[in-house]
Amino acid sequence: MNDTIIPSGPAPAGAALASRRPGDRPTLAWLGLLLLALGLPWGGLQAQSLPIFDAHLHYDADHQTVISPAMAMDILDRNAIVAAVVTGRPPATALALEEAAPGRIVPLLGVYEERDDKENWHQDDGLPDRVEEQLDDGPWAGIGELHIFAEHRRSPVFGRIVDLAAERGLVLQMHGDPAVIDALFERQPDATVIWAHAGRYPYPPLLKDYLERYPGLYIDLSTRDDRLGAQAGMDTAWKVLLMEHAERFMVGVDTYSLGRWESFGSVTEKTRSWLDDLPREVAASIACGNAARLFDMPVCDAGD
Repeated sequence: MNDTIIPSGPAPAGAALASRRPGDRPTLAWLGLLLLALGLPWGGLQAQSLPIFDAHLHYDADHQTVISPAMAMDILDRNAIVAAVVTGRPPATALALEEAAPGRIVPLLGVYEERDDKENWHQDDGLPDRVEEQLDDGPWAGIGELHIFAEHRRSPVFGRIVDLAAERGLVLQMHGDPAVIDALFERQPDATVIWAHAGRYPYPPLLKDYLERYPGLYIDLSTRDDRLGAQAGMDTAWKVLLMEHAERFMVGVDTYSLGRWESFGSVTEKTRSWLDDLPREVAASIACGNAARLFDMPVCDAGD
């Protein structure tokens, strides 16, 4: 049993990939790495033309009082967001967006009814039964965002929710540290997980280790634009990681507040700026294609 907080070491061998998981690394990634090693340019990306599948949006009750579903769709339209993964507090708000744009919104079942639930949901013994009932009654594609850290990774409530997702083939959107990811895959090795914000410690060597360790792990880069888009250009370690594992990353605005909805355009512009540092095919996969494949939604015009 692995109890380290930030584990290291080789990835376990023999893990089978589910049908929707990435297969061999794409040839385009190796071409990009070759160009990088040779110091050769790959040309302008024109990232403004790329469609984006946003893998991390919130649409909560306090957002809904100011931004109607129609207004939210207009924001997505103006920023070339062709589809989005959305969670809500309470969960019904995510369904309101899904009903406004079926086939465009991927609803995740949020387990929080109130703001304080984010801190203590893993102590609510009745939560797994309620989640199971809600999964039976709605068009949910996954569960999350779940906020949990190392000290609570053995919570029976968390464990049961992980089991529910795995049993139903649903995605888990996790906001946690490496020890949580280890505990999750220890319990359900075939789980499918989106690790929000590249985790608590977004360092390329650690992320590389985890991607190679767990085939069912994907990473969303929401709120990490400043790390990826430094003024001098993307750091080489990040660039190599994104090209080596081009099929495992996604982007998102993370509308955790009304302010994020109001600054949606500027946040998306930052994301497109660092995507511009990557080969077009890699950028297209990260911007849209990976999420589209994961959720089986052929919505991308490029990189799908």
